[in-house]
Amino acid sequence: MRSKVLFILGLLLCAPLPGLAQEGQHDGLVNNLSNIHRISNAKTRSISPENFTGEKGKGGMAIEGVASYAARDLGQGWKVNPFIIIEPGKTFTLAEINGSGAIQHIWMTPTGNWRFSIIRMYWDDEKEPSVEAPVGDFFAMGWGKYAPVASIPVVVNPGSAFNSYWPMPFRKKARITMENLDAQAMRLYYQIDYALTQTPADAAYFHAQFRRVNPLPYKQVYTIVDNVKGKGHYVGTYLAWGVNNNGWWGEGEIKFYLDGDKDFPTINGTGTEDYFGGSYNFENKEKKLYEEYTTPYLGLIQVIKPDGLYQAQQRFGLYRWHIPDPVRFDQDLRVTIQALGWRSGGRYLPLKDDISSVAFWYQTEPHAAFPKLPSKDELEVN
Repeated sequence: MRSKVLFILGLLLCAPLPGLAQEGQHDGLVNNLSNIHRISNAKTRSISPENFTGEKGKGGMAIEGVASYAARDLGQGWKVNPFIIIEPGKTFTLAEINGSGAIQHIWMTPTGNWRFSIIRMYWDDEKEPSVEAPVGDFFAMGWGKYAPVASIPVVVNPGSAFNSYWPMPFRKKARITMENLDAQAMRLYYQIDYALTQTPADAAYFHAQFRRVNPLPYKQVYTIVDNVKGKGHYVGTYLAWGVNNNGWWGEGEIKFYLDGDKDFPTINGTGTEDYFGGSYNFENKEKKLYEEYTTPYLGLIQVIKPDGLYQAQQRFGLYRWHIPDPVRFDQDLRVTIQALGWRSGGRYLPLKDDISSVAFWYQTEPHAAFPKLPSKDELEVN
């Protein structure tokens, strides 16, 4: 009940993401309860398998499609092509939008292995993506298992329904693709809602980058993101954390190295559960169990417990959205987190855990090259 109340309050108080729309610049890039009453010249469009181009008056025109048989008695306009099938090893362009505007909402429900479905996004004329991540991790579902998420920018609903509300502005063009790395074909229902409108001069571009290290080498920190070059602000972290030791695993500190910081960061957290808005091991003291939570800006959404047989390790899914408190940088950014447990004598134990992450940020272009995405075998969750 408390999470639902916090979620509603967050929606009521939610303000435009910093750097996108400012007072007096209402152009349809961000709509919330603080400006929903204001008239805009933006044009609303939507791309789905029933309207691949998003063109005005061109929805539901398919005569032949994946559901032709089900619609055979009804014909055109009656849900003839509501999803796509992406064959093994193929990449499908979900959206290609020309002009100026912003993507405002993405909904999708992909079948198959979410780690083997790679979503990429390209802004304007760039050749390398600004977003590259397995689709599950991008929507805070890194372990390939459903859990509810009720946050401001990411919502996951029953039936594995993925929703993103990150505003994604562009000036010339936007392109979104999905690659199927799996040996099986995947079925994908999706809808991409966007506005065609003038993009403010101070609007930065949305970025998201996936990483995984399994296992983390002894006494090494986990790098969430580095080599970010440009001006912008960091807005979110998702972690899929697999623990390989007994005992508590979250003593490690997160560190933000800003604008030339070398050995020591400007921002230094006090513990993993502290960064994700929890305390004292995320433990319900009465039940002596981890307690999941999902709120507008942070959550421990998954606690996957050993089953006594082949599912032998504990696994956790956590998110932290820096929407009211973006971490701003002028030149460069690096973010790391330690993996620490406890050993005998009240000493910290550097852990060798399985850690995956997606970092979310906005910045001016061009962006620095992303590290090469891990191979299919390195992506796989076992």
